[in-house]
Amino acid sequence: MPAHHTAPTAAAAPELRIRIKKNPDGTGSLACVRADGSATWQRQSERLARFFPLHDLTHYAVETALGFRRGFYGLVAEGWDIGDFGTPWPRGRIPADAEPAELIVAALDQERATGATATAADVNASIALFDAQHGMPGGARPHHVVTEDDLARARAAARPLHERWLALPPGETLELSYARPASTALDDRGRPREPSVPPRAAAQRAAESRERGA
Repeated sequence: MPAHHTAPTAAAAPELRIRIKKNPDGTGSLACVRADGSATWQRQSERLARFFPLHDLTHYAVETALGFRRGFYGLVAEGWDIGDFGTPWPRGRIPADAEPAELIVAALDQERATGATATAADVNASIALFDAQHGMPGGARPHHVVTEDDLARARAAARPLHERWLALPPGETLELSYARPASTALDDRGRPREPSVPPRAAAQRAAESRERGA
């Protein structure tokens, strides 16, 4: 679906108002309004609206619970638009110092869809494979280690958000506030977490694939 943005009216600030709307016709939308008044948004078809609101709320849970500064919402707060997270990559590829929020979210999405519990070992293997496949510096970077506690905290943060969304009446909007933490979270070795993040477009393709298989 096409994404849109408006121009800033003042200096950017590290804060977002996130609005996820559940339309009466089954479609949806995600809008992110920055503190400077600039905004980016995306409309979602009925098919994609069955997947993306929970996916986007899981992003919020992962990024806030784990203290990520440069996940999806962190980059949007910096000035990225939703349409920048995929081909033709108007801003270039996701920065190398972005945390692996998308990979953790993908694991929790899969867990929700299948009922099979995601493990830290699986997520770490996905991070290593993604880095190796995309030629990230150093290949599979061992210094970013996702723990079982990380996953537990992310699940605990996501659960009430999902419940709020599922209880939301059609025509209503779920609103959240987001502020980037002061610094990027460190791994258990005290070093910055730096793996890249796969594109939002990959999540969209996954949703479409699940829909075709249904």
